Amino acid sequence: MSSENETRARALVDAHNQTVTGSAVPVGILTPLSLPGDPTAGELVVRGAVLGARFVAEHPGDFSMRQIRLFLENDQRTADVEHMSRSAAGGLAKLVMLDQVSAVVGQWHLRTSPVVADLAEKFGVPTFIENGHNTITEGRRNLFRTYFSIADRAPLMASFAAAQGFKRVAVVAADTVFGQMLADTICEALAEAIPELELFREDFAQDGVQDLKEQLQRATDFGPDLLVNAGVVRTNYMIIEAGAETGLLPKVPMMVCFPFPMRSADYWGFAGQAGAGVVWPATRFSPEWPGLTWTGRWFVDAYYAEFGSYPPDNALNAFTDVVVIGQAAALAGAHDRDALRLALETGSFRTWRGPVRFTHDHHQPPEIVLMHYQEVGDAADKAVVVWPADQATGEFKHPSVKR
Repeated sequence: MSSENETRARALVDAHNQTVTGSAVPVGILTPLSLPGDPTAGELVVRGAVLGARFVAEHPGDFSMRQIRLFLENDQRTADVEHMSRSAAGGLAKLVMLDQVSAVVGQWHLRTSPVVADLAEKFGVPTFIENGHNTITEGRRNLFRTYFSIADRAPLMASFAAAQGFKRVAVVAADTVFGQMLADTICEALAEAIPELELFREDFAQDGVQDLKEQLQRATDFGPDLLVNAGVVRTNYMIIEAGAETGLLPKVPMMVCFPFPMRSADYWGFAGQAGAGVVWPATRFSPEWPGLTWTGRWFVDAYYAEFGSYPPDNALNAFTDVVVIGQAAALAGAHDRDALRLALETGSFRTWRGPVRFTHDHHQPPEIVLMHYQEVGDAADKAVVVWPADQATGEFKHPSVKR
């Protein structure tokens, strides 16, 4: 049964495809639109991809008059009867063999992306990954990424903790691929950045867990200066809820490991007061950022006009990837998979942040900063950059300090 997220996402894709005329590059969106995946992230990916396709259509001279036709597949469509990765594999096979797409965007979960990456290599279809897997693009010709990895974000998070004088850090992590890779990488970075580090780590089983109070009670008893929340879909908020019950939150600041707080209405609705003081890694991107190109300005304005909010990373990444694919097709003068791959490997592509070239392991991340909500209820456009220090737009406000 379709989720509300999937229904809205399909309506967006259908509405766009009705406007497509002439030569069109077929692009697949393989992304989670129902549980046990992250359907909110998937819907945001679709928003970005649709706006990317619209950008291509509205600037025909920059894309050799080509347009983008989108094919949407919920990579969690059969996850209720088989593993998430098998469901995603089936979705990719459908896009490649039945829909005959030239490229794919939208892979979000670390649990599904390795098998999708292997199949993308086998099928020879250029595929863009939207998640932070440390090594997913290495040694693969058909995998591309314009997003930052866990390995990119961990040193930044650790250096901020060191600068704040945090020495006792509790890391609570899900046992998923993302949670474990994240916790391992963060713990290594913390140990390197903080010589006097005292570390508490609690791992838990993601699937089937209904309550994390015992785990958060042990973290609370440890008496940390900082909580690192390495939960994923559903459990990221369970950690916050349990931390509030044990009195840990908002007593101590919390650092989360992917930008879900930027979905501000959801974040404050689920986290409430316990979400105060949150810090998270995000792309250095905002409507006021001076580095924003005219492509980025178009995206910010179009997203706000369509959805009435600030665009989060998920939407920005998918927009970027679709616009890059459109440029690659124009550069190649064709949109078959081999031609697209060669163009992606050899070309330079205009994006919201300037030119991008896929010269090193096909991984071209944007600049990363740490964002922070200073007040409960802040919208995403009110978040401030607190790290690195030379890029800060506001100060870090400890949630226990009344001002």
